[in-house]
Amino acid sequence: MAKLSLTFRILRKMGLNFPEEEYGQVTPWAVVARACKTLRDAFLLKHVMNSALLSPLLPRKVRPWVLRTVGCHVGKDVFIGSQVWIDAGHADLIFIEDHAHVTGRTVLLCHKRELDNYYVGDDYAKLPYKTGEIHLGRGCSTGTDTLIMPGVTIGEGAIVGAGSLVTKDIPAWTIAIGRPAKVVKDIPRRESVNEVP
Repeated sequence: MAKLSLTFRILRKMGLNFPEEEYGQVTPWAVVARACKTLRDAFLLKHVMNSALLSPLLPRKVRPWVLRTVGCHVGKDVFIGSQVWIDAGHADLIFIEDHAHVTGRTVLLCHKRELDNYYVGDDYAKLPYKTGEIHLGRGCSTGTDTLIMPGVTIGEGAIVGAGSLVTKDIPAWTIAIGRPAKVVKDIPRRESVNEVP
């Protein structure tokens, strides 16, 4: 236990304030391995996701590949817009199904501080994190500047309006907008085959 405490003291001197309750298995080697992965992922997310040289291939080829490489679960024919931010430390909690559209400046956040036991005088930095998977259903779309919080599922074919804050699940085939996002419309079924555009 003294070795762990020494590791935590070193990490804290470096400015990394991990809650011991959550990161009890931290070792110096684990920190080095995580740092190497973080550097690789940061390079891919910063320099490859928005490369001018690759611009014709970015939305449907390069960006989905980058997200898969850093650990996200990304289906086929997915569109990823420019400046999309993911929770890279928890990329394995992000699931994007086939034909989904994640438009520009969408943020997919898989962790947040647990505030249930936070009181006056407590140290915010010592609060544990609460993580949750994000599921973007088949053919759904997130509008520009959408923020999706941990534990949210956006159903198949659902559309989230630009600038929305998604804190709760959005049912399939609905349109939701706002901060927080609320369903404002159900997407209707086509009456007959002749109506196909």
